Amino acid sequence: MLFFAVTLGFLVENQREHYVEHQREKQFVKSLFNDIKSDTANIEKIINARTVKERMLDSLSLMMNSPRPHDFVRQIYRYAILVGRTLPYRFIPNDGTMQQLKNSGALRLIRNRAVVDSISKYDINVRNILGQYAVEENQIEHYRTAAAKIFDALVFNQMMDENATVVRPPPDYVSFQPYTSRELSEWNYRIYGLNGINKANRRDQRTLLNQATDLLEILRREYHLE
Repeated sequence: MLFFAVTLGFLVENQREHYVEHQREKQFVKSLFNDIKSDTANIEKIINARTVKERMLDSLSLMMNSPRPHDFVRQIYRYAILVGRTLPYRFIPNDGTMQQLKNSGALRLIRNRAVVDSISKYDINVRNILGQYAVEENQIEHYRTAAAKIFDALVFNQMMDENATVVRPPPDYVSFQPYTSRELSEWNYRIYGLNGINKANRRDQRTLLNQATDLLEILRREYHLE
């Protein structure tokens, strides 16, 4: 009888632990689901912003290399500032739950192997995209160095309001620095570099968006989430 009571107590305690762990699993998954859902909205915005940036880069190159670039000088200056910015195009993941899952060992609570694999792959791709920003920053620094030989920094300063929002300069204030064909060629090459890294990042962000959408569907199906 004593053995039976001890065994029963052990089974009850074991069942209780399983129940508690299952509740924690559901809480983690729901929190992760909400984080990734928020990520998808952010990724979509950034993909759209990068599409706009590509158009700006193309227009900027066409105007600057036209026979009369000064006819477009105000628009050129505006685009020249905007394409050198980074924050509007940077994906910052909502990874609080992901970090907690990894750092606390709570990922083991998720019993479905396919779900764990999908979560891990998503996290790896997020880290890869974050790692690409160092390459983009390097390209932008090269672009700014080349742009300093063509554009007047005083004009750029006039185009920034107190909130760092870009506004068009007054028509009578705008002119280019005297620049050589070699300096223009260098600037063109830097524009080409920015365009390339922008397209590559947008491609990878589209891949990440598809992966996030698939992961949300898996979590929704396996854990009955909405």
